[in-house]
Amino acid sequence: MFAAETFLFSEAPMKTIGMIGIGMMGHGIASNLLKHGQSLSVLEHPGNQPLDALLSAGARTFQTAQALAQQSDVIILCVTGTPQVEAVLLGDDGVLQGLRPGTIVIDCSTAVPASTEKVAAQVIAQGGQFLDAPMTRTPKEAAEGRLNLLVGGDAALFETCKPILSCFAENIVHTGPIGSGHRMKLLHNYVSLGTVTLLAEAAACAQLSGVNAQTFVDVLAMGGGWGAALERLKPTLANGDTSGLRFSMSNALKDLSYYNQMAIDTHADHTVAQAVKNTLEKACQEGTPQALVPELISLLVKRQAI
Repeated sequence: MFAAETFLFSEAPMKTIGMIGIGMMGHGIASNLLKHGQSLSVLEHPGNQPLDALLSAGARTFQTAQALAQQSDVIILCVTGTPQVEAVLLGDDGVLQGLRPGTIVIDCSTAVPASTEKVAAQVIAQGGQFLDAPMTRTPKEAAEGRLNLLVGGDAALFETCKPILSCFAENIVHTGPIGSGHRMKLLHNYVSLGTVTLLAEAAACAQLSGVNAQTFVDVLAMGGGWGAALERLKPTLANGDTSGLRFSMSNALKDLSYYNQMAIDTHADHTVAQAVKNTLEKACQEGTPQALVPELISLLVKRQAI
């Protein structure tokens, strides 16, 4: 069994940290690294959140991943998914073009484990070190420095990096060798998003059947339907507030696609997972891919009403 460790305060060793991917999650990670006194550089990219606060706190910027890597002891990735991880590590002007011997690459993205193992091998072959450390929780916890991290990689390297990881994470779990962090993240998100999708479909059916929304929530909450997924959908069911789950349907589809690929790679049954993926895929086609997952309820109601 792997143990989760909670860090309330850390005295992280000073490292020159380079970060790639300052999106909604990455911005929180970067701000907490700076709060803990770390030396931080970030890659300039159109997809970044505004950098003003980070620059005011002392962050530097680089125009290419290669230049950033040349100045970094640790490189943290927090990008959209596997294609972006591969591009930023292996592409022209990528990290491997400037990687220094001994540099630690920590991939906090969500990725296909088979790709993670491939890129990790190339990092290690060039003298670097690698951890996959995907996150759970939301941008709110990222800003608060309270993420959960699922970390795959060498146990000694994990111990070395824990003080840095604890700058932005509350619970840190060592899941096993390289790739196991991403495997556990996909398992987690399949269960989490799969349950939300199931509840959304049930909520749509309840609405079309004339079942009172509050009664629907109350009955599930007092029985086997209670859980984090229901809690996140409660505001949507009560008054249409989708902020309880700030996760886009396009990201949900990406994660379910990655999970299905992992299941195929390991010859595991994925009948239910394929159905969840199909539901999210159709929702992205019918609605706005950047719509939040709780909006799936209204999309399903409209679909049935046609």
